[in-house]
Amino acid sequence: MTTLTHNLGFPRIGAQRELKKALETYWKGQSSIDQLLTTAREIRTGNWLLQQKTGIDLIPVGDFSLYDHVLDMTALLGAIPQRFGNTGGSISSDLYFAMARGTADQPAMEMTKWFNTNYHYIVPEFDSNTQFRLASDRLFQEIEAAKALGINAKAVLIGPLSYLHLGKEITPDFQRLDLLPRLLPVYREILQKIAALGVEWVQIDEPILSLDLEQSWLDGFTKAYHTLRDNGCRLLLTTYFGTVDHHLALLKNLPVNGLHIDVSSVQEQLESFLTEDFSDKTLSLGCIDGRNIWHADLSQKLNTLSQAASRFAGELWVAPSCSLLHCPVDLTLETKLEPEIRNWLAFSVQKLEEIATLGCGLNQGRESIKAILLASDEARRSRTESSRIYNPIVHQRIDNLAERDSQRTHPFATRKHLQQQRFNLPLLPTTTIGSFPQTATIRQARAAFRKNELSHLEYLSAMRAEIQEMIRKQEEIGLDVLVHGEPERNDMVEYFGEQLWGYAFTENGWVQSYGSRCVKPPILYGDVYRPKAMTVEWSKYAQSQTRKPVKGMLTGPVTMLMWSFVRDDQPRSTTALQLALAIRDEVTDLENAGIGMIQIDEPAFREGLPLRKQDWEPYLDWAVKAFRIASSSVKDETQIHTHMCYSEFHDILPAIAELDADVITIETSRSRMELLDAFVKFSYPNEIGPGVYDIHSPRVPDASEMLELLKKASRHIDPKSLWVNPDCGLKTRNWPETQTALQKMVDCAKTLRSTLQA
Repeated sequence: MTTLTHNLGFPRIGAQRELKKALETYWKGQSSIDQLLTTAREIRTGNWLLQQKTGIDLIPVGDFSLYDHVLDMTALLGAIPQRFGNTGGSISSDLYFAMARGTADQPAMEMTKWFNTNYHYIVPEFDSNTQFRLASDRLFQEIEAAKALGINAKAVLIGPLSYLHLGKEITPDFQRLDLLPRLLPVYREILQKIAALGVEWVQIDEPILSLDLEQSWLDGFTKAYHTLRDNGCRLLLTTYFGTVDHHLALLKNLPVNGLHIDVSSVQEQLESFLTEDFSDKTLSLGCIDGRNIWHADLSQKLNTLSQAASRFAGELWVAPSCSLLHCPVDLTLETKLEPEIRNWLAFSVQKLEEIATLGCGLNQGRESIKAILLASDEARRSRTESSRIYNPIVHQRIDNLAERDSQRTHPFATRKHLQQQRFNLPLLPTTTIGSFPQTATIRQARAAFRKNELSHLEYLSAMRAEIQEMIRKQEEIGLDVLVHGEPERNDMVEYFGEQLWGYAFTENGWVQSYGSRCVKPPILYGDVYRPKAMTVEWSKYAQSQTRKPVKGMLTGPVTMLMWSFVRDDQPRSTTALQLALAIRDEVTDLENAGIGMIQIDEPAFREGLPLRKQDWEPYLDWAVKAFRIASSSVKDETQIHTHMCYSEFHDILPAIAELDADVITIETSRSRMELLDAFVKFSYPNEIGPGVYDIHSPRVPDASEMLELLKKASRHIDPKSLWVNPDCGLKTRNWPETQTALQKMVDCAKTLRSTLQA
């Protein structure tokens, strides 16, 4: 039987971030919607033709998005929140972007992490009045366009159960699963339209099956897929990011034509699906890692697939573990990587080539791909034996770690008193999260320095001038605790990685984080070591410009780990400890330089959490330990801050408390401070700064909105433990909106402060 190859999704930003540039030009009013859609069509068409040329048999259509694929599903299903005033008809571009980015009248819909990745999706909003209808033709137009090009198209949809599960109820005493009977007829209508266009297979993504689900949701799967059967399409139920063998009986009995499982991150689950009789279904094996950039061990992968093929009586397909959305586009664009390291890597295009190679090996025999297998074996050997990987000094430090290295000298109550004496801050102290707008002038200066067009002294002078101006602006606004603004930093992970041993960097290794926001994760290939201080001189200079405290700004070890492409040849817990020691050295140097407040950002702390609760404890143990090692070398009167955002923290608050940061700032504005309820119920012991406005939207809220949120926070949290700040860093905003928003924030804090002190 012939093995078919297919892909689950391809990066949509373009090899040179063409979509990002087109979106931002459109949002600035410098181009039309037609120009934006033309760029999108060119990228989408190029993606299809590239996959076809690579030898992929079945190519996804519907994986492309202008902003977010969950938001696309909301538009397709017509599930528009009433607050956006939609009265029917097709979903316009203005409405689509309003939901994503907000308007003058309405804040954007919530945004949170897509499972345990650094991709952020727009959270659907549900209440008892939510209705569904077919409200967009985009998917069907794309199918027609693909078929006109001769593309063997497979339509891609988020499944009904995952769509509901990924949303949130916005009214009390309502369960979003109750909407399933309303939702399924629209799904059936969508599938029938897809079938009418001549598409045989629909990839229907149900990634929530990798989670622990309540019985009501499992029952929902049975109801949904019996309703959606016999619709003219063949359904490939697609799972990823973890094992689904705990739902084996359910999956066996669902009336779907095929099943995709992730055997890259969880190879062990393959045995369960081979032992049980799934021969009535096509079985798709996600054997190439869709979330990391390491060259696959093709010999090992082919052995696994060959053994599976010999035992499986049905049809077997080969695919990446998940959508390639999480990988850069093309390794051939990298011209400056060390050749040895480059030989260890595979980006999205190369992963497709690996899939095509494995398909060829299964269909035509190992001899047909002998040369490619030999090259793969050599790359694997090169990486294993490379002298770049191992640093004995780092391993010795890990071995010598003691319990005291992860403990502050005294508990928080003692530290708080000493810190109050040192800083003498007012009630409701105001601050920001760290970064300020990255202006064209800043970016040009950094680029010129990298190209040796600016001398080191000229660059230093340029950055100092920016820092000086940022300090001046913060003092004019009236902030109580300042930051240096990070003009010298390209990215909160890449900047530090560039100064640590064990990291490599790309020119074009961009991946989408949300909307037009792209990041370029560094490649963590070897043992991590800090050869010299990374931030001390910038922080010292900023502190010299003001009498107010200036926070030293660092990225924490867990976020450094999660937001890098991490080595897969040792446990992540070991790599996290290596990063923790590097950050610890920087914390110590900042304190010795007179910096009294040090913020160690951990926005990815929740992101690293395993999807199944039974696996949480080991992760939380080493993640907490890593943060505490990074932060615990300082004296009691030095105040440690951390920041977390765009994740749900309700169920891991004990671990967050164990971090023992003196102050935590969190994202709460899009959810209207909902997260604070959990902090109150838990009796969070330390100080907390809930964000009072959303920085991921260009919308500047009215002062009354901020004051309302701040008053709500003060009713939840003792004002003596409450800080006032935005949701996140301000790097992506412009100065006019930043100054306006921060001034409103400071004025609101002063207003409430005077009321509380009256």
